[in-house]
Amino acid sequence: MITQITPATYLQKAIMSLSEAGVPEVAEKQSAYMRNKFPFYGVTAPQTKPLFSELFKSYGKFTDAALIDFVRLCFENEYREIHYFGILMVEKQIKKQPANFSDFLEEMIITNSWWDSVDWISKMVSIHFSRFPEQIKSVTRDWMDSKNIWLQRVAIIFQRYKNYPTDEALLYQYILELKNSPEFFIQKAAGWALRDHSKEHPESVLGFLNNNPGLSNLTIREAKKYLS
Repeated sequence: MITQITPATYLQKAIMSLSEAGVPEVAEKQSAYMRNKFPFYGVTAPQTKPLFSELFKSYGKFTDAALIDFVRLCFENEYREIHYFGILMVEKQIKKQPANFSDFLEEMIITNSWWDSVDWISKMVSIHFSRFPEQIKSVTRDWMDSKNIWLQRVAIIFQRYKNYPTDEALLYQYILELKNSPEFFIQKAAGWALRDHSKEHPESVLGFLNNNPGLSNLTIREAKKYLS
């Protein structure tokens, strides 16, 4: 369904719905959980699902340039639930996007970055790459070279969400390139990705850990959760 209202008007509809449903006491706890990086309206996850569904039902979903315009407007807003709504609209439309949509996914990753949005967008990156696998190495190579920890995190974890075989060599290569990173979110991502890979390839992951003693303790601890 293609919406007949402008991105700016749609954004105001979303703001109104969230502000009316918000609870200040809940908002304080949500913001504290996110280290006070973003204000919240105080709408819990179970509440946002029907609220967002009703917005989609009433006004539809944007496509093409209007989708990008809408998400950018959402990301200009300070409230985290508005960011979530923009991300959700992309998720609903991700299988319809052209090859160059990877550029906008990158923009989303580095805007209002925190683990909750970045890991959610990682799932869409995986879906996009499943449709355009020829982009995987070139795009993730750029992300690794960017020095942006959130792009690097996605380059490591995007394969967790795919329905295609893991490129083990690429995964191991990227983890080794970042093994000296002091960033918690990089070390955690590496262990997380290795842990998932160990479900089907435990001997390979164990061998990788044994052959690379320079990995961080956090990465190793996370990676070994399913290994005897």
